[in-house]
Amino acid sequence: MRVLVVEDERRMAAALQRGLRAEGFAVDLAHDGEEGLHLAQVGDYDVVVLDIMLPRLSGYNVCKRLRAEENWVPILMLSAKDGEYDLADGLDLGADDYLTKPFSYVVLVARLRALLRRGGGRRPAVLRSGDLTLDPARRLVSRGSASIDLTPREFALLEYLMRHHDEVVSKAEILEHVWDTYDTDPNVVEVYVGYLRRKIDTPFGRTAVQTVRGAGYRLVSDGG
Repeated sequence: MRVLVVEDERRMAAALQRGLRAEGFAVDLAHDGEEGLHLAQVGDYDVVVLDIMLPRLSGYNVCKRLRAEENWVPILMLSAKDGEYDLADGLDLGADDYLTKPFSYVVLVARLRALLRRGGGRRPAVLRSGDLTLDPARRLVSRGSASIDLTPREFALLEYLMRHHDEVVSKAEILEHVWDTYDTDPNVVEVYVGYLRRKIDTPFGRTAVQTVRGAGYRLVSDGG
């Protein structure tokens, strides 16, 4: 899942980026409101972590502009303020959730996953495709009663495929949401799809991860 973090405190932004990457998220950073607004407008993000007190354009105004453009990306606002009116202002402008600094990192990750679940019809707490199950919060994958160990990148790839199960997703879409850079060699997707197949399909005689020639990949329920 791709996250945009808009935070002007660079040490905090870097710490959030490291922590979220360790959880399997792909993370982009912006350090002022105008840059954050631009990235949110042109990027395909699954969720935005947005500080309120930002240079050039406040988080309130970033949120307001996005909602005025009917951009409904889930937004979690961060603030050093803890007044109830500040909370109300953020939510009234269209934010989906709010955390006051200092905050628990564990709570932040849990809130982000809750926003992802609420972001659409295909965001249940536990993802299922046939007898393949993935629990994002507990970082668990299983096929039937058999547990499957995945690396963080394999886990992120499978999570993206399962959130879009029975849909064709291109290499470019996978790179955008699973990897942290846009200039990664697209062939790395093919390599990791191979790794994934050897763990979730081959040992069980399944063909859930399908290659759609010229288009990308699809995780099919009836193959799993």
